[in-house]
Amino acid sequence: MTKETAGAQPGRDFIRDIIDADIAAGRNTDVVTRFPPEPNGYLHIGHAKAICLNFGVAQEYGGRCHLRFDDTNPTKEEQEYIDSIKHDVRWLGFDWGPHLYYASDYFEQLYDWAEHLIRAGKAYVDDLPAEEMRAMRGSLTEPGRNSPYRDRSLDENLDLFRRMRDGEFPNGARVLRAKIDMAAGNINLRDPVLYRILHAEHPRTGKKWCIYPTYDFAHGQSDAIEGVTHSLCTLEFEDHRPLYDWLIENLPAPSRPRQYEFARLNLNFTVLSKRFLTELVREGRVSGWDDPRMPTLAALRRRGVPPAAIRNFVRSVGVARANSVVDVAMFEHAVRECLNKTSQRRMAVLRPLKLVIENYPIGVIEELAAVNNPEDPASGTRRIAFGRELYVEAEDFMEHPSPSFYRLSPAREVRLRYGYLVTCREVVKDAAGEVMELICTYDPATYGGNAPDGRKVRATLHWVSAVHAVPAEIRLYNPLFNAPDPGAGGDFLADLNPRSLEILTQSRVEPALAAAGQGEAVQFERQGYFCADLDSTPKRLVFNRTVGLRDSWAKARASGG
Repeated sequence: MTKETAGAQPGRDFIRDIIDADIAAGRNTDVVTRFPPEPNGYLHIGHAKAICLNFGVAQEYGGRCHLRFDDTNPTKEEQEYIDSIKHDVRWLGFDWGPHLYYASDYFEQLYDWAEHLIRAGKAYVDDLPAEEMRAMRGSLTEPGRNSPYRDRSLDENLDLFRRMRDGEFPNGARVLRAKIDMAAGNINLRDPVLYRILHAEHPRTGKKWCIYPTYDFAHGQSDAIEGVTHSLCTLEFEDHRPLYDWLIENLPAPSRPRQYEFARLNLNFTVLSKRFLTELVREGRVSGWDDPRMPTLAALRRRGVPPAAIRNFVRSVGVARANSVVDVAMFEHAVRECLNKTSQRRMAVLRPLKLVIENYPIGVIEELAAVNNPEDPASGTRRIAFGRELYVEAEDFMEHPSPSFYRLSPAREVRLRYGYLVTCREVVKDAAGEVMELICTYDPATYGGNAPDGRKVRATLHWVSAVHAVPAEIRLYNPLFNAPDPGAGGDFLADLNPRSLEILTQSRVEPALAAAGQGEAVQFERQGYFCADLDSTPKRLVFNRTVGLRDSWAKARASGG
């Protein structure tokens, strides 16, 4: 697997070349794709690539893209997942219109086709235990061995299969297998299982069925029923394509879809395995599927990532045939680039330190003009209160500054954003020696932050009025994993970052932020991009950090995690 740091040429890839060739050759006149998730978890950033590709090419060629749930395993599927997937696809900016389907819509047809294979001598009921069946399947270097039940008569196979459907046998007692070739070089062709017994209630069909088709059997046939022309899958399905084709060729399918594989999206410092993500949720390692540290679309939405940024990121990565690992900094760049153009600027002090301007008139409050978004002149300005007592960031003060520290320190002058130049005259400490307050003076002639005599300062600080600022809880989300390839050592939980979440409860923000709606993105000046969390209310403000103002991954990459 290679590492990818630069985007491919957007809008042109081998999938679109294939579609162009199919149209030119007359193999297809309409382009029909589908996005076929299994409803056993929440969608993540990797799925966004498949969504954008399938819906994107359908739009470009004037075709249609179906949303189909491949709901063939009722033991793992829930309505919650179906609802979340629909929400995520729409949030990304796509719509399936009337073309919402479920593999369970076709259970009766699939069953009939299974009987067709039995009658054609191309499927049989096998009684082997799962472990024994697996052992007889062979390996990459050794052929498999025929099951002793492979040569059952057609009548016996039909009888047993119908009794399986009627619920006569317990789970695992029998399966229906395709009769292909136990010596095939592709293990997927070594008599794969088509149906298994599962006495489980299905979210849509209830207790009607106690046998369910496997994904491999349902997937291609569902494509054929729906008239899908281009079945776009990720590379792990490449070895399944011969089985996909064999089933289409040996069944009276109404159309002939073709499967094409592309590389899935992989990000460093990120886990995209649905099994691992489910484990994180079930073990309480995160607060849920929408925990902003997770790579799910629900989590990214809660973290404040705009859907346009995800679409732009996927477009910049491109569509390739070979797997690669994309630098997560590339994703954050796409997020910053999008938010920079659209988010309003506000001032927020995350770790407050009180600053008192001793020569500023007591009781006087000025309203200063502040720019809402320098990238958008139409966004205008707002008024912010300025007075004698302010809060600044604690990290913007150093009593004994290093040579490279240019912010506030004793006897040093700095600029207050939109306000005046101030100079620290005294440091007030508590009994333990902790800095509690800074006593400063200001120059009234420097309104707007510029000195009429032309003197320069080397730092500009953000601030909020101590009288007017509003308390807020700030959640600083950091990478969930410390390692660029979580789990490479055998245990992905060992790579969890114990400092992936820091909650600040003493922060102060501009009063205007009390009106921020849930999910609304803003830039805290000098701090990064944030959004109001789902927990936020006008009486209890809660903000999540979406992304910093600059690449925060350089140090992690340099150290290998």
